[in-house]
Amino acid sequence: MTRPKKLSHLVLQTNRREQMRDWYCTVLGAEVLHENDAISFISYDDEHHRVAFIDPKVPLADKVPSDGKTARAGNEVGLHHMAFTFASLGELTENYQRLKAVGIAPHRCVNHGVTTSMYYYDPDRNQVELLVDNFANMTDAQAYMRRRSPADKNPVGVDYNPDDLVDRVRDGLRVEELVAIN
Repeated sequence: MTRPKKLSHLVLQTNRREQMRDWYCTVLGAEVLHENDAISFISYDDEHHRVAFIDPKVPLADKVPSDGKTARAGNEVGLHHMAFTFASLGELTENYQRLKAVGIAPHRCVNHGVTTSMYYYDPDRNQVELLVDNFANMTDAQAYMRRRSPADKNPVGVDYNPDDLVDRVRDGLRVEELVAIN
């Protein structure tokens, strides 16, 4: 069975993007790699981003106290999704097929340029991103993030059909070919 090779990053949804960014940069010794008025990406190591902060520009509800009722990601501050990185595109698509066979399907698949990702909901409706890096090394991935413009026409990435991706991988698609130009 294939398994992720590492925890990739965390994304926190907040109406306090600048304060959150500054606090995490201070606490983690991180630097801002890319941001615009709605999102900031930071890293404290060689990863293209370890933590991101999204401000949806609508008022968010505060977290519900620990009372056994967990709010669903979407209208409250806090964790937006967690992400796990696979070692290769083949392992990501193999895992997709394994999960699909047992009735677990992604709700969205996106080529972010820096990663090729599949998003799932867990039983509590938390988002879990399974991904593969589209760059052979983090130096190139960070360079990609740094050269992005806050005015990118498609800052999130391009949606794709996971079954089409499986077919393309079978036909010899290499992960380096997935770097999207936004």
